[in-house]
Amino acid sequence: MKERLGKDFPAFLASYEEAPYKGLRVNTLKISPAEFSRRAPFPLGGEVADGCFYLEEEKPGADPYHFAGLYYLQEPSAMTVAPFADPCKKERVLDLCAAPGGKTTQIAAKMRGEGILIANEIDPARAKILSQNVERMGIANCAVTSAAPEKLAEKFPAYFDTVLVDAPCSGEGMFKKEPNAIPEWSEQNVARCALRQRTILDEAAKMLCAGGRLIYSTCTFAEEEDEWQIGDFLRRHPAFSLLCEKKLYPHEFRGEGHFCAVLEKNSDLNICPPPDAGEGVRPRSSGKSFPVCRNAQAERAFRAFEADFFEEPLKGALHTLLDGRMYLVPAGMPDLSGIRLLRLGVELGAFDGKLFKPAHALAMAFGGRARRKLSLSRKQCEQYLRGETLPADLPNGWCAVCVEEFPLGLGKCTDGAVKNHLPKGLRKIK
Repeated sequence: MKERLGKDFPAFLASYEEAPYKGLRVNTLKISPAEFSRRAPFPLGGEVADGCFYLEEEKPGADPYHFAGLYYLQEPSAMTVAPFADPCKKERVLDLCAAPGGKTTQIAAKMRGEGILIANEIDPARAKILSQNVERMGIANCAVTSAAPEKLAEKFPAYFDTVLVDAPCSGEGMFKKEPNAIPEWSEQNVARCALRQRTILDEAAKMLCAGGRLIYSTCTFAEEEDEWQIGDFLRRHPAFSLLCEKKLYPHEFRGEGHFCAVLEKNSDLNICPPPDAGEGVRPRSSGKSFPVCRNAQAERAFRAFEADFFEEPLKGALHTLLDGRMYLVPAGMPDLSGIRLLRLGVELGAFDGKLFKPAHALAMAFGGRARRKLSLSRKQCEQYLRGETLPADLPNGWCAVCVEEFPLGLGKCTDGAVKNHLPKGLRKIK
């Protein structure tokens, strides 16, 4: 780094004496940045970008707004990558190395529930965390998968308009935030990471349609994993061209550092077809649609719940999978058979042969449209998040339990008391 930065090296070194920068990104699927700024229960720093703020709060993850999915805690440098995706309506987007979900949820907010977003994480434990964050943020047009890149490339040749590769790396930009990353660093690990990134990029290239955009990022400063990696990729893939390349150092940006490169798969076509264009306007694989599995009895039970719970019916295709769970799947969702699937659109609930029981995901995505809402004070929110029963002057039936008007989960009101249906794994335990 001293050789690379020259006269700037002392400033780079001095940046490691500073505290790590923290950031918060407002979930614009649920609230505007201006409205969140007005309501924020803790002080916000300056803006990193639109809807993204610096943060000094020590425990913002314990606030009810966090449980309601109004914001995502994200390192400021990492917030600068997803805007390069710039997804258009009806696009197909793949976040190939997506956990824990910061860039996935940022892209989803830009997509506004339209198009198809696949968030993949090969590690099953990390994929579970990714799935929970997608649920918390109320994202309806996303499937969460856990598969090797080559498995996805085999299934989706020339399919996606945008592929984001936030690659596993040697993590030099994590040294302040996670001190354990320091003893794990070695030149050998840099070489191993570079080899793994090369393989992932090759598979990602196969999945892009002509005119598609490949976004590559790391949180390291190692040239072997950044600039050299991109140069090597372009030599192996002459169909691609480099649109831009950006490196953030911690002495130049109020963050821990990031690298990002944007590449395009060459085509004479525009990145986005007209909104009313049909399939086939771009040379890409059409793929098979997600297979519909219908159960008339389950659907009748859901429709009865829907008429009682919502002001208006939901839009989308109902799918009933073999385990009795029902999902609202966005139009255009591809066939994911043979791929480990953790989340599909929005889980509506389960049908046991007699009754329909709504899922937590339904509340997080659509609870704001419920007829019956229990709006809680912050003290009552703490009780709900601990799993306690609450008093309520509501008609009997399912209700959305909210902090102000923002859903935290579900409850079922019976004779003036709301039984808590927040999943046990999401409860706050002191």
